[in-house]
Amino acid sequence: MSGLLSRRDIQRLVDLALAEDAPFGDLTSQSLVPADAVAEARLVAREQGVLAGTEVLEVAMTSLDASVRVTAHAADGDRFEVGDALASIVGPARAVLQAERVALNLVQRMSAIATLTARYVEAVAGTSTRVVDTRKTTPGLRALERHAVRCGGGHNHRFSLSDAVMAKDNHLALVDDVTVALRTAADRLPHTTHLEVEVDRLEQIDAVLDSGVVGTIMLDNFSIADLRAGVAHVAGRAMVEASGGITLETIGDVARTGVDVISVGALTHGVPAIDLGLDIAVGQTQ
Repeated sequence: MSGLLSRRDIQRLVDLALAEDAPFGDLTSQSLVPADAVAEARLVAREQGVLAGTEVLEVAMTSLDASVRVTAHAADGDRFEVGDALASIVGPARAVLQAERVALNLVQRMSAIATLTARYVEAVAGTSTRVVDTRKTTPGLRALERHAVRCGGGHNHRFSLSDAVMAKDNHLALVDDVTVALRTAADRLPHTTHLEVEVDRLEQIDAVLDSGVVGTIMLDNFSIADLRAGVAHVAGRAMVEASGGITLETIGDVARTGVDVISVGALTHGVPAIDLGLDIAVGQTQ
């Protein structure tokens, strides 16, 4: 798995989800399905989208019984159409049925994020602007959701509060002199740490630039005209990020103002699950 998502991350999250869903086993399967029954299943798309979570599917399906076999018919980042078979699963029926909901929940959510991200990325085509996510992720699922954003062609913002300095309005409200405070913060930080500052008015930009230590200035909830003016004023002295209320309908205009990065919280916090189904045939015996 590429990027920040590791097999260990996946296994940890899947184990928690499986334990939550069946803390004392799957009573339905154990009481109705013969112990030696084998299931053959296909993960089928019921709407168009972009796939994310193939390794998550594998881990979820094999964690309860290592004899389950998962064959992917598409890779993360691939587009799919209605009716496409994205993966096949064969193995002990009880294990497949018990893992079914956890596997679907995770892959449906990840693929929905990848699909929505791809639409945002397409909307800025022809510009050099990056579309990035935010920390508005589902608690505990950030690694999966951030991976899904990359599957859709997007990029990641800082992964956590520990990764970079990002001074927002609530931080700056507690300091007397923004320029001095930023210089002091930079003196306390390793030279490798990126420093970003959010502003909500054009007049705040100079105090940030005067510090000489800021790598990115976020223009928060700016109008298109003010974004354009902000980019011109910064004039390459820092990266410029646009954020706040950006939609599919507006992101193209925002990108054309010349900003370097557009952060979109909706990529992860407002997306409905995409419709994927697991078609299972049970009845064979080992």
